Amino acid sequence: MIPLSFAQRRLWFIQQLEGPSATYNIPVSLRLTGAVDRDALAAALRDVLARHEVLRTTIRVEDGEPHQHIHEMGDLDWALQTVELPDTATPADLAGAVAGVFGHTFDLSTELPVRAWLFSAGPDEHALALLVHHIASDGYSKRPLAQDLSTAYAARCAGEAPAWEPLPVQYADYALWQRELLGDSADPDSVGSRQVAFWREALADAPEELALPFDHPRPPVPSHQGLSAPFTVPADVHARLRELARAEGVTTFMAVQAVLAMTLSKLGAGTDIPVGTAVAGRTDVALRDLVGFFVNTLVLRTDLSGDPTFREVLNRVRETSLAAMANQDVPFEKLVEELAPARSLARHPLFQVMLSVDHATQAQVDLGAVRAGSLADVATDDVTANLKKIAKFDLEIAVDEHVDAEGAPAGLQGSVIVAADLFEQDTATDLAERLARALTALVTDPATRLSAVDVLTETERDLLLHQWNATTTDVEAALVPDLFEAHAQLTPEAVAAVFEGTELTYAELDTRANRLAYHLLGLGVSSESVVGLCLPRGLDMLVGILAVWKAGGAYVPLDPEHPEERLSYILRDSGARAVVSTRDAAEGAAARLGVERVVWLDDPATLTGLDRMPAVAPSRHTNPANLAYVIYTSGSTGRPKGVGVGHGALANLVSVF
Repeated sequence: MIPLSFAQRRLWFIQQLEGPSATYNIPVSLRLTGAVDRDALAAALRDVLARHEVLRTTIRVEDGEPHQHIHEMGDLDWALQTVELPDTATPADLAGAVAGVFGHTFDLSTELPVRAWLFSAGPDEHALALLVHHIASDGYSKRPLAQDLSTAYAARCAGEAPAWEPLPVQYADYALWQRELLGDSADPDSVGSRQVAFWREALADAPEELALPFDHPRPPVPSHQGLSAPFTVPADVHARLRELARAEGVTTFMAVQAVLAMTLSKLGAGTDIPVGTAVAGRTDVALRDLVGFFVNTLVLRTDLSGDPTFREVLNRVRETSLAAMANQDVPFEKLVEELAPARSLARHPLFQVMLSVDHATQAQVDLGAVRAGSLADVATDDVTANLKKIAKFDLEIAVDEHVDAEGAPAGLQGSVIVAADLFEQDTATDLAERLARALTALVTDPATRLSAVDVLTETERDLLLHQWNATTTDVEAALVPDLFEAHAQLTPEAVAAVFEGTELTYAELDTRANRLAYHLLGLGVSSESVVGLCLPRGLDMLVGILAVWKAGGAYVPLDPEHPEERLSYILRDSGARAVVSTRDAAEGAAARLGVERVVWLDDPATLTGLDRMPAVAPSRHTNPANLAYVIYTSGSTGRPKGVGVGHGALANLVSVF
């Protein structure tokens, strides 16, 4: 039995776990203008399947272990599916039809991992849709696939079979060779063991989940629905990027990785930024022209500690990337198995941000007189969005380098793809704009430190510093008891205060304060009188404060734990006419301090008297001119630190600190 490669095994496991889905589909679409020889195209596609065994391989399971089952061409009824659209169909209609089939879900146990459709809207308007599951292909495979299809189509149009050189190996050979290369995991000197040891050290204590500016909480299971936003970097900035990269001995990818890490850090991701990237995985020349799933994923960790400059980050990234490339043979799937990070269906293991930087040259299909172009150029916005809706990661950044005819930098075209479960479209757009802005600023001044990287627009800065802080408003002068009574009338049944499980509504608090205020008035408290409050924190304290204010007086907080000398001074200096307390809090304190009028709130006689008092607020003769406060210090002299006059809603207040 031929085993699956490590990468194939992971995708197979995901399908077993989640069920068939379009998440790992690789779509290829072409707009074909001209007279297409349908029979030749159908035969050419079968020639490609005959040449690449992986495209005619299904997965069978025996004794719980999956393995490759390669089908003979004579046993297959696989064919190009043709669909006729009305002659009135536009190129945009063709693009929409293609987008509709790209959601197909493969059953890898019974179905070949490739399907093809030819949509026609007249003799000269066609669209070719080729859908390959990732388990049988990768991004680099598009080149040999396009080359072989072109060769086979030309031969079939001429009535011949393609005369290409046989491939030196097939994907099944690679799956066996991969295990031989890595060696025995029990052997510490094997390639696999040495590289796993490297990654174990390189990724030690890396963050399990990167803190990104999410709009929504992470769901238990991702939907893999995505949103995308484009960004561009002009040719002059691209040129400066290349010059800087050359001067610092880094690649364009490394420079973009450094910019991305610094940008994410400024958005709250911290100073330890793991980013995933894909490498071709075709380390042997025999694999160059083979279709298959060879790509491997590396985790590149960027250290941003110590507020480094951009130039310093480039040097750190270079060292990390070179070391990672020297240990790229161990498959990511094997690495996850060996490192055993905390696993969750909700997020990708070891990293959640993916970065790719490629040259914009695309695999070209040559169909002779038939002109092949991009369907994306004629697709409507909703169709284009549908074609790019898959999100395998929280955040994915793809950048294409463009060059002119002389090979000079012609700009960068990028896209930010975010998981729709976590981000809104506006956030994706903001991320794209911030990344482009940071790249421009950093390549212009490589001495810029992380702390100085500016990811805000002028509009955002004005919003943060000025608009959100423009809270000045005109408020009519009023006393606190007046404001409280007005609110109590509006929401009498709303809860005003809660303490240790006991609640008071606004109406209840207002009534209790009113009755205590009448009681204080009966003791001679009036405008500019001072009342001591010797009460613990709780609802009685709130009632006491309001009652003193409603009576027109000011209150002095008293702590029975304070020295008697200090309490005596405060009461004497403030001229307190009465004290409100409970016997549990201050029994004996008032008598020792020479205060005659004490309202014991826990005395049955007092409670009975309060119940007989009116529930409505007493008339007040206080105005803002009466408002004053005295601040008492806790110093050894006990003398006032200062005396001042307050206005507005401060009410009659004597505060002790």
